[in-house]
Amino acid sequence: MSEIQGPESTVANSACGCNKQLLRLPLAAPCAPAPWPIALLAHASKTLIAPAGRSEAKGTRSRAGRVSAECGGEGPTGRRPSPLHRPLAHTIPSLDASSSNEAVHLQRRLLSLSSELVTLRNHLHVGGQSGGGQAQPSASPQPAVPPRAPLLLPPLQPPPPPPEVRWRGGSGAGDVDDLVHLRGPLTEDAIVRALQTRFYQNKFYTSVGPIVVAINAYGDAANALTPAAARAQRPELTRLVRDAVRHQADSGCPQAIILSGVSGSGKTYASMVLLRRLFDAAGGGPETDAFKHLAAAFTVLRALGTAATRANAHSTRIGHFIEVQVTDGALYRTKIHCYFLDQTRVVRPPAGERNYHVFYHMLAGLAADERARLHLDGLTSSDLRYLAPALPARPRADAPDEDAARFQAWRGCLGVLGIPFLDVVRVLAAVLLLGNLVFVESSDGGAEVGDDATLAAVSALLGVGAAALARGLATRSAARGRVRAPATAAAASLARDSLAKALYCRTVATIVRRANSLKRPGSTLGTLSSDSNESVHQDAASRRASTAGSGARGRAGARSMAVLNDAVRHATDGFVGILDMFGFEDAAPSRLEHLCTNLCAETMQHFYNTHVFKSSAESCREEGVTGALEVEYADNVPCIDLLSSLRSGLLAALDAECAARGSAEQYVARVRAAHPRLGDARPPHPRRFTVRHYAGEVVYDAADFLEANRDAVPDDLLAVFDTRACEFGFATHLFGAELKALASAGGPAGSAFRASPTAAGGASGGSTLTQDFHTRLDNLLRTLVHARPHFVRCLRANATETPVLFDRATVASQVRALQILETVQLMANGFPHRMRFRAFCGRYCGLGARGKDTAADSGEASCARVLRVATAAAPPPSHSPAAIRWAIGKRHVFLSEGMRQVLERMRRARRQAAARCIQTAWRRHRAMCPDAPVRPRPAPIAGTPPPDSKCDPALVKKTCSLFGLDLERPPPLPPSRAYTVSNGVKLGYPQQRTVATDWDEAGVRLRAGEAVLALGAASRGRVSVQVGGRTVSVPHSLLSPPRASRPAPPPPPPP
Repeated sequence: MSEIQGPESTVANSACGCNKQLLRLPLAAPCAPAPWPIALLAHASKTLIAPAGRSEAKGTRSRAGRVSAECGGEGPTGRRPSPLHRPLAHTIPSLDASSSNEAVHLQRRLLSLSSELVTLRNHLHVGGQSGGGQAQPSASPQPAVPPRAPLLLPPLQPPPPPPEVRWRGGSGAGDVDDLVHLRGPLTEDAIVRALQTRFYQNKFYTSVGPIVVAINAYGDAANALTPAAARAQRPELTRLVRDAVRHQADSGCPQAIILSGVSGSGKTYASMVLLRRLFDAAGGGPETDAFKHLAAAFTVLRALGTAATRANAHSTRIGHFIEVQVTDGALYRTKIHCYFLDQTRVVRPPAGERNYHVFYHMLAGLAADERARLHLDGLTSSDLRYLAPALPARPRADAPDEDAARFQAWRGCLGVLGIPFLDVVRVLAAVLLLGNLVFVESSDGGAEVGDDATLAAVSALLGVGAAALARGLATRSAARGRVRAPATAAAASLARDSLAKALYCRTVATIVRRANSLKRPGSTLGTLSSDSNESVHQDAASRRASTAGSGARGRAGARSMAVLNDAVRHATDGFVGILDMFGFEDAAPSRLEHLCTNLCAETMQHFYNTHVFKSSAESCREEGVTGALEVEYADNVPCIDLLSSLRSGLLAALDAECAARGSAEQYVARVRAAHPRLGDARPPHPRRFTVRHYAGEVVYDAADFLEANRDAVPDDLLAVFDTRACEFGFATHLFGAELKALASAGGPAGSAFRASPTAAGGASGGSTLTQDFHTRLDNLLRTLVHARPHFVRCLRANATETPVLFDRATVASQVRALQILETVQLMANGFPHRMRFRAFCGRYCGLGARGKDTAADSGEASCARVLRVATAAAPPPSHSPAAIRWAIGKRHVFLSEGMRQVLERMRRARRQAAARCIQTAWRRHRAMCPDAPVRPRPAPIAGTPPPDSKCDPALVKKTCSLFGLDLERPPPLPPSRAYTVSNGVKLGYPQQRTVATDWDEAGVRLRAGEAVLALGAASRGRVSVQVGGRTVSVPHSLLSPPRASRPAPPPPPPP
């Protein structure tokens, strides 16, 4: 059954074709948008150039116009013509006779300005000919004012337009908080102009229905978790967090806030703002210990995982998924999941980029005695090989002082987490000095250490012997450890770099584990895997009803287990996640880490396309809803298959080439043979290829692909950190799983382990970097699929990180890549929202007509009744061009974004009115009866546990799964024990027992004093005995207990 409600609309385009061509501004123009006087001229020219009457465009009806069912909407996208396209008589107020001279002067002036605007646009957009003639003023019976010289736009960005400038019609674009309500034709240029207007009004967050578009203005690089940053008003992000918490509390379904965008678009800062808002909404605010620990953890991780790249001076190289457990609207546990890919930067930063911030902070903030203790006395970044190749990113005069201040803050946060400061800086100093360890070829072809002082410093920092460290770097075991051969200088250098990467990556992983293991109240559950659930609105009642077992409804035990099962589901599913993953990046040239990063960005974009575009269209088709808008969007599935296909993908071919010990040239030849349409680098190169991503083409250099994919550290080198040879316990702890595997194998055998920690957490010598990345990404997607997503689309304002500068070309390319225009079209005219009938009635039943039992009837009729009432109460189309549409499917109610906002607005007004009524009645009662007794809150019963102490649902679920028990049914009675205890001695069955009294039942006679053989416990209170070849069950009290002699005491010791 399908039904779409709303009056039919007509198509009316108010602007003719020439006017559209005249007003179109190219997004990629080298010049900046016009300053506000030019915008005022544009306003005047539109009113004069518009035709005298409305003309209907031909052949331009879109699919949305053919199927529109809005309330009062007009146009191909359900919009009325803009007032700027109407005749002059309709836009300029009529003047009386006393001001006729002023009217004539104003009309002459407007005609002159419009001619100048035509000339200016011809110069700018028609081809830019310098010798083009100027357009003449329109014929007029009045003498025209001589035109002025054409205005030239400045080459730099103009000042922001004032708030009173109106880009469109009766409401300015800056007044539109939601792009769904944007007037005029929905185009990419219109969206960019609206974002630009809001940007210069310091409004960096804009809504597209439930989706938020955030622009990074590069004006605040401080920590978003600080109190000063928390005072900034960001209502869009606050609304997003409150919606997520409300949905989780109503349905128990996990929520995920997903941030996506290119590198440098402000995803990490926005995620910290969301986390702060989440703590304000459900976590008790910043004064709680949980928030202080979390803020300290992210301060530490920010220095360890942030580096300066060509595109971003503070690029986050570690992806985060923050899992916040919420129960009953209160936050009680936080867990951080980190995704670290860019470990090659530790030993080899790309040209023109820097290493991680923590190294520069440490060199600037260490005291003189600390530098001497860490063997860094007299060394600067230019003296350290791991830091020297990179160029300083945007040097500042106060950079050393700022780095020193951040290092002191980082040091204090380590103390908050309970992590020894000296342990961490010893590892970081050892990493830096490892880069200065040089190997030279010896006379026998082996490797020798060229600097004994550096070797001694590194070995002292790591707590190992200098000779043992040199032997681990320069020799290799073979034949299962029976033979040791010298390594070449190149192999020793690779082992040195792999050790540095392993130390750094494992230190970061250890800090994350420490931050997650902090004891907090109720920190007993961890849930990255949850039961499947729809990503649409689900009511808690239907979910609870589906979990009840049919065979145990009448028993109290079954009811208690159903309640426990419901508590387990809500506890394990009850989290709000914030995902800040890697953004799209185009480095020159790009390495394997960039390929994995861009694959992650492609996957997040595909998840967005599937949830926003594909799922809504498929649901409408499945439930027979006709007339739904199907937005054409760019599908990036072919690119994902090219990268990650298990048979012929680029990463699968890389694993095969690593197994075959091939070369970079062979790998590129292999992938080009498998994918003939793979792009070639310009100029052609045997180790480079091009991939066309959703945000642009990227050239990859495969020179280091194989070595980075192996990510291996020799077992000879790890054996140096054995507890018997290493005095630095923290370094031994970093390689605990690998050292245990070596101990079980009997020592080094010429194998290798992963330098970075694996997804499984144990020692792994067979997996590669890309295989582990696939595992982590699959686990993350499995979690996101089970959650209800909320999206934040992040944009960078310009490519140079200039504060408060809006570059239209840069923003337009991101709007096109993130498909924001398609999203606005779907939200404005399609059915992006769907709800089950029961969920819809449970939320909006109070909006139905009075006297109708809407809550009791949860079918189509009650849903349609509520929707008709809401449609009748919707504002006229003059207030908003968003379509007011709804449809009834087989199982769902389909809503447009405009209809959803109407329902929410009516529900909010109804609840506020009810709250006022209740408050009025209560205050009246208190005023009339001030002495009326009030029943006090009952005191808790002494001896009962505190209200917040509950059983551990995760432990119950895990135990039931371990023993194969069904959570829906009460567990069976445990079997009786197979022994008895007599005089402190355990006696097993069978036993010789004596009958205490006479007994006669079921043809069996037993006399007092008769001996019987007890075989074991029978049913409750009875024992199985053997009498005359028969086994019978007798009461337990019939038999006397067995007697066991106590063991004799030991003899006394001799005097």
